[in-house]
Amino acid sequence: MKLSEELTWRGLVNQTTYPDITALDGEPISFYWGVDPSANSMTIGNLAAAMLVKCLIRYGHKPVLLVGGATGLIGDPDGKSEERSLKSPDEIEKNKQAIVTQYKQIFGGQELNIVDNYDWFRDMRYLDFLREVGKHVPLRQMLARDFVQSRLGDKGAGISYAEFSYVLIQAYDFLTLYKDHQVSLQVCGADQWGNSVAGVDLIRRITGGEAHVYSVPLIIDKTTGQKFGKSEAGAIWLDATKTSTYQFYQNWLNVDDDSALNYLKIFTELDKAAIDDISAKFNDNRGQRLAQKMLAYEVTKLVHGQEAAESQKRLAEVLFGSTDALELSVADYTALEKELPVADVPRHMSQEDLTEALVKTGLATSKTEARHFLASGAIYINNQPVSDKFLFDSGAGGAVLRRGKNVSAVLKIR
Repeated sequence: MKLSEELTWRGLVNQTTYPDITALDGEPISFYWGVDPSANSMTIGNLAAAMLVKCLIRYGHKPVLLVGGATGLIGDPDGKSEERSLKSPDEIEKNKQAIVTQYKQIFGGQELNIVDNYDWFRDMRYLDFLREVGKHVPLRQMLARDFVQSRLGDKGAGISYAEFSYVLIQAYDFLTLYKDHQVSLQVCGADQWGNSVAGVDLIRRITGGEAHVYSVPLIIDKTTGQKFGKSEAGAIWLDATKTSTYQFYQNWLNVDDDSALNYLKIFTELDKAAIDDISAKFNDNRGQRLAQKMLAYEVTKLVHGQEAAESQKRLAEVLFGSTDALELSVADYTALEKELPVADVPRHMSQEDLTEALVKTGLATSKTEARHFLASGAIYINNQPVSDKFLFDSGAGGAVLRRGKNVSAVLKIR
């Protein structure tokens, strides 16, 4: 399969300045993708572009990964209805290091050329910038941008000169990489199209050279209509301290059936034969949710490593399947205790101990309701129906308490 064919099959084709994406099937080129350190982590909104980068690398193209130390000090105004609050240089520096760490995790095993645009803006003087860049950018072009029009309209919040000039900084990034690293292509998300083509125009005006942009489509969650990666609690982050590995895994495990197979193409490196096989088995029995399980495992492995993916797979199989909870490790329970209600219990529980644990963990609203659940056989410990003796093997020092199919808590042995 050629690169253009794989990009089409994976659903990674969107806007591009190439007349035809088969241009990417030719000789290896150098390309770049950048992330601004406006936060100390990327989100899964960045992940589709990252997967495009990985695809280009597999076919021999050479990546330059940019971390926007300079652009991060200003903040991209595109898509923002109000002026951003400026980050301090110290905060930007910490965020840069975090983004670089994530680059190395996602693109592990590859030879990476990581650059920081602060390096070429640090010593640039204002008059030099106006002469070298500003002189070549038509004001009409900048004013025509959608976000500028919305911010300057009657109901807009206005825009500062700093944010208005952001596109010039990003355009100069492309020019610098074109000159110094022979970069002829910028990869971006759909929302960065305007900023990116400004660089193509600047390169043409200053050098007479040809450069291109390739954007990935905006991924929409069909169940919410929102940009994929947003939840009621906010963005889904790649940093486990911002979105726990458990929550990250569950996010993918809970996608709808129609989206699951598409996301396997976009967000994993599984090849067509593997995904076709998963698709056939999935469509034979959607109740088994094979597509979601494979998706959650593969993306978690990519972002958090295989050990974390294996742990989350075990947890999911215990919580939502029939796997014996005795297979959980101490580390698994430590992770689970951060996500689920916890009750301390003696190894030899009385009915009163278990009744109190059900109430404490919220699996029952009162002792009367807890006794009703017990009498009706709705309570399980380690996926086994509760017996009269309430004696269980605690495995790694804990056990999983469950009511019905999906409501769970952790029992911790004291």
